[in-house]
Amino acid sequence: MVLVQLVPPARPETRAPSPGDLLALARNTSPDARQRLLLGVLALCDASPPAGELSPVLGEIFLTLARQAEREVRKVLSEKLAHADWAPAALVNVLALDEIEIARPVLASSPILQDDDLLRVMVEASLEHQIAIARRPQISGRVADAVIDRGEPAVLTALATNRTADLSIDGVRRLVEHSRRIAALRAPLTRHPRLTEALAEQMYQWVGTALRQSITARFNVDDQALGAAVYDAVEGVIRQNRPEEPPRDDPGRDEMERRLIDKLQSAGQLRAGFLIRAVREKRLSLFAHGLVALSGFPSEDVRQALNAPTPEALFYACAAVGIDRAVFPTLLTELRKLNQSLPGDRGDAVWLRGALSATSAARAFRALVAENRHELQAAV
Repeated sequence: MVLVQLVPPARPETRAPSPGDLLALARNTSPDARQRLLLGVLALCDASPPAGELSPVLGEIFLTLARQAEREVRKVLSEKLAHADWAPAALVNVLALDEIEIARPVLASSPILQDDDLLRVMVEASLEHQIAIARRPQISGRVADAVIDRGEPAVLTALATNRTADLSIDGVRRLVEHSRRIAALRAPLTRHPRLTEALAEQMYQWVGTALRQSITARFNVDDQALGAAVYDAVEGVIRQNRPEEPPRDDPGRDEMERRLIDKLQSAGQLRAGFLIRAVREKRLSLFAHGLVALSGFPSEDVRQALNAPTPEALFYACAAVGIDRAVFPTLLTELRKLNQSLPGDRGDAVWLRGALSATSAARAFRALVAENRHELQAAV
């Protein structure tokens, strides 16, 4: 038996084109020349970094290609040059300002791009370019501060998730302030390595239940103490230790407080914080009149919520006028002191279920009051 070894046909030898060949191809706009030029550029990128007399010629070739080439060619160039420390700076800057799918590789990784280059891209390019810069590993404090200065929610969120960014304590503080209005910032900030305990306690005022648990677990702080601090922070004052006075029934005072609420509302000065201050000053009637005016709910429905066996309806009424659910437990404790331990403590702590919009809270209040009224009528 004769064994025959099959040998595959030899591939044509791949020869790196000369600088002159590449320059000639770069000046040729035919589709065939573009394809050959792309193959030549890829061959050079896969080889050792160019140096010496090749560098200026290669720079001219790349710039010509970037300005005239099709989109897919520019995209491949960006991917191949993203990590090259020898890439021509002018070319990398051109690619960085191209459409985002082309710019993203160099924005994410190119060592050629300096702070001034990145700042220029932030000013001249799209929101997607800014997000790519905010995610870039190890961006400087100067670039991070510029991101925060611009205040774009999506870009700030990208920065908050970038653990390698050179964020100063002041930069983290400013992000925490932005998280008051930008909910997407809160989760990454609670896990950020540069978040301090003081800033975490500040965030505690407006984050949800799960993030509060994350904060208390990470910093080993007392959840109840933080809840009381949130209540105090709403008005910006510290609770005063003084003997509590029992509420007094005074029809004249009740009418005076109703008129005060009407005047505040007419002047556009009635706010949720005023209701909290009314409870702190032990003025239950003022709180009730204010809640009626702010919510638009009937007075009898608000009184029913204040005297109900569960705090659920009152929570919905408070949420409907903008009282934060983090404040509600302490507010409820103070109201019970003024209202003969009402509302009662039956039912679930509905304020722990999650965030609730003012519109949803108002709808839930009306539905619950209507249901309770129907049950009372049926009982009669």
